[in-house]
Amino acid sequence: MARQQMVVKDNSMIGASYSLGVAEQRIIFLAIIEAREQDTLIKAGGLLRISALSYAKQFNVEKNTAYKVLREGADGLYEAEFNYSYADKETGKLFHARSRFVQKIAYADELGCIELVFAADVVPLITRLEERYTEYELKQVSGLQSEYAIRLYELLIQWRSVGKVPTMSLQELRDKLGVVEGNYKEMSDFKKRVLTLALTQINEHTDIIADYQQTKTGRKVTGFTFTLKQKPNAKPIAAEPVAADDNTFIKLTPEQITMFSSKLARLPELGDSAPPTAGYDEYAAIIADHLADKTNQAKYLPYLDKVGFKKPKPKAA
Repeated sequence: MARQQMVVKDNSMIGASYSLGVAEQRIIFLAIIEAREQDTLIKAGGLLRISALSYAKQFNVEKNTAYKVLREGADGLYEAEFNYSYADKETGKLFHARSRFVQKIAYADELGCIELVFAADVVPLITRLEERYTEYELKQVSGLQSEYAIRLYELLIQWRSVGKVPTMSLQELRDKLGVVEGNYKEMSDFKKRVLTLALTQINEHTDIIADYQQTKTGRKVTGFTFTLKQKPNAKPIAAEPVAADDNTFIKLTPEQITMFSSKLARLPELGDSAPPTAGYDEYAAIIADHLADKTNQAKYLPYLDKVGFKKPKPKAA
């Protein structure tokens, strides 16, 4: 059986704001896979090579076309930058950072390949991952032809276990999808050429079905909420859940779930598991859903006593 090609990114990179074309994003996907396979090399700032043949095979294009796309994509990637946030380890306060994706590119016409070196800020976001990361199979985005579809898919699957993405303002969504300022200013154009196009491709070519609802202030659309679900025959890529049977599952009252999910969302030990764009209330809502679910509750059991929960004593036989 062929090994799965997994794209793995730190959540702060998933939630970053940047504008990249399809070719540039595909180059990053292939480079991430190569980088994680050569962990020692990438930590030393080594070159990552991507051939036109591998690009052509993965994305179903002609080899000659693939090399032309690679060269143009490499040039675009060299000029691109992204904005992201990370928390200070001592205070928890957010830093807002700006970085480039690569520090060097090179190409060899006779070899039909390009080489690149990721920027120093990017390396830990794709290689040294702990809890705050998102992963998916490369094949899920291989059929997506819109840069907005690729970015939206990544934003959606961060919330795969919940099935709903918290409301994003219109400007935040535009920034995260990489819609250039001034483009698609009319809401009808934005919906048609960005959202509808992206969702049509996602629903046809990936492992999820997604839709959106708009929020309004008066008559003006000011934000969007997305819902998603796994396709029936698709197997989600996720960490193995801790099994919970009837003896370990704790049936909490709605009041307990509300209270303890709020407290758990503020625990430093669980802070790294929160999606990067989620506030305390949004993270608490995710935990609340998990506490009511047999499969997902188990991972929170070690922390419940820290927030004041007293496990009921077993009834005498």
